[in-house]
Amino acid sequence: MSLLDHARPLPATPPGPEPRPVPVLWLALLASPVAAAANSPVLILGDIADTFGVRTATATWLVTAFAWAVAVGTPLMAGLLRRHGLRATLKLSATLIVAGTAVVSIAPWLPLAMTGRAAQAAGGAGLVTAAMTLAGTVRRMGVITAGFGMLGAVGPLLGSAIADTASWRFSLAVGAVALLALPVVARRADLPPPPRSTPFDARGAALLVLLATSLVLLPRFPLPAAIAALVVGVPLALHIRARPTGFVPQALLRSRTFVLSTLLACAFSTSYFTLLFTVPQLLRDRTDWSTATIGTGQLVALLAGSALAMAMAVVATRLGRPRVLAVLLTTGVLAPLAAVLTPWPSLLLPVAALAVFTTSAGQATLAVIAAQSAPAPQRPTAIGLFNLGYQLGGAFGPAIAALVVLGA
Repeated sequence: MSLLDHARPLPATPPGPEPRPVPVLWLALLASPVAAAANSPVLILGDIADTFGVRTATATWLVTAFAWAVAVGTPLMAGLLRRHGLRATLKLSATLIVAGTAVVSIAPWLPLAMTGRAAQAAGGAGLVTAAMTLAGTVRRMGVITAGFGMLGAVGPLLGSAIADTASWRFSLAVGAVALLALPVVARRADLPPPPRSTPFDARGAALLVLLATSLVLLPRFPLPAAIAALVVGVPLALHIRARPTGFVPQALLRSRTFVLSTLLACAFSTSYFTLLFTVPQLLRDRTDWSTATIGTGQLVALLAGSALAMAMAVVATRLGRPRVLAVLLTTGVLAPLAAVLTPWPSLLLPVAALAVFTTSAGQATLAVIAAQSAPAPQRPTAIGLFNLGYQLGGAFGPAIAALVVLGA
């Protein structure tokens, strides 16, 4: 059976009053700044490295720490949302973002700055999980993921501009803009905490965090990370069999639709984040363009790709899932191949546009497919685990770029 054969429509909701949906632009504002925060160091890694007295390749650990915390924070925040509701998730997320931003603003050492970035990222993961849980449809999800692409596109140039005007430390605080959406989202979608009939599966959560950590480190330390992933993966698999309704529901892992959707999202994300960090460096090496010119060119390319992703979300229902998936698979293969094979540096910018289109449109489409494959009570968990797969690509990509281009 195919990915589409297992996807099923949402079941009918029980009768009774329903809360008004949060306007999608507020959800986009809640979720999208994390993309700008993740990408803001792209053009200023050299400045950050100089501040801490390390190599540029070493400074990419700041990016990896952010991606790691988003990856592991996403399923944890999804568990919090499922058990304690929206208000608790938003409160903790806001606290983490504020605390992490304060640490980054004063950190004299790279490890401390990495800790602050991890707190920012975990808070951002909670906001993204809340927004995507409240989205519901491909079109609304498409607005959110296109917002990821657009703010992710603005992130590198915005980070460079803020660093030139003030300091790179202010560049790493752009994710705090998401806090502006908190009052509206909390007021319009504040639902009572769901009933908790089973205790929290702390062991399952801890094993999943360890597995995700091992996978994040795989591009940098292939053999040790692979061994660690196997060492953690076996007890996690045994734990899931012993507790099939725990932190990682067995039903989701047995769903071919959910698994294939998550793996595709991870592949698209890995390709996008690799090219995001690789293309500027390749343009520096192959052209005489200034940093501002490279940043502007990449901004235009990523905005164009994000606009195409939003257009795809609008027409996705009309086209049908098979055609949408065929388009995404085609562009997903073309983007990295073109980056490797093209002899013309100017074509690297269309490659970036193709990559952001694939990952943004793919996340919107695949997230809804993955969520619909799960029973209603498990949908926050499904979105959390799906986004874990997507965010792992955000960890793999910069590490691969560091190995291939920056000479780590």
